[in-house]
Amino acid sequence: MKRGLYILLVTLILVSCSDFQKTLKSEDTSAKFDMAEELYNDGKWAKSFRLLDQILQKYRGKPQAEKLTFMHAMCLYNMKEYYRSSYHLDKFTDIYPQSEKAEQASFLSAKGYYYNSPIYSKEQKETIEAIEKLQLFVNANPNSQYLSEANTLVKELDFKLEKKAFEIAKQYDLIKDYKASIKSFNNFLLEFPGTTLRSEAFYYRLDAAYNLAILSVEYLKEERLNEAIDYYNALKKAYPNSENIENATALYNQLQEELNTLKTKS
Repeated sequence: MKRGLYILLVTLILVSCSDFQKTLKSEDTSAKFDMAEELYNDGKWAKSFRLLDQILQKYRGKPQAEKLTFMHAMCLYNMKEYYRSSYHLDKFTDIYPQSEKAEQASFLSAKGYYYNSPIYSKEQKETIEAIEKLQLFVNANPNSQYLSEANTLVKELDFKLEKKAFEIAKQYDLIKDYKASIKSFNNFLLEFPGTTLRSEAFYYRLDAAYNLAILSVEYLKEERLNEAIDYYNALKKAYPNSENIENATALYNQLQEELNTLKTKS
């Protein structure tokens, strides 16, 4: 019984593939339209796309063109071909701005850019593009059903840029380029004032300033010790219960000792 069902299933698949190939090679545009729509509704995006790609131009200016253009773009989106799908979804909204699918197409185009955003450690050109695209969508569609999701995606992408900037500043500290680290953390705090990494940035800025001060030549030491102490005071004031406050206080005590020693010498 099971063997019979297996043979039947294989036969149906072979017949289906045969029908697809015949339709793909035929000159019957209407048959291609019908099969493309059937395959699309069945979630067989790649096969549907191949047929749609063949007939799309032939329906330009006809009533079916809007539907076909949208399906064509959506096949690419569902195939995770996000660069291409965003291009075609944008094209759809340009051609059919009054379509009931225009808002969905605009959002999914922007979301395609979101999917192309790389991990934070890589170049973030696509992330910036995605934020811009999503923000344009939000501004143009303030009452959209996709508004909440779009804002969530923007926040996620924003955090990726924050994380990138934060890790660059932290890396300067690790490679002992303390001046660059302090400058980078200061820029980071200015650029992302509401960041969730603010407490950590305060601490690592202090750490970099501490190392810069301790390793400084005599004539720069007092100024840099005082600067590092200022960074400690800023951390303690803003985040008195920070998980780094104990380590920060240890650095502060050493800075004070160093400063007292320096004043004794003079």
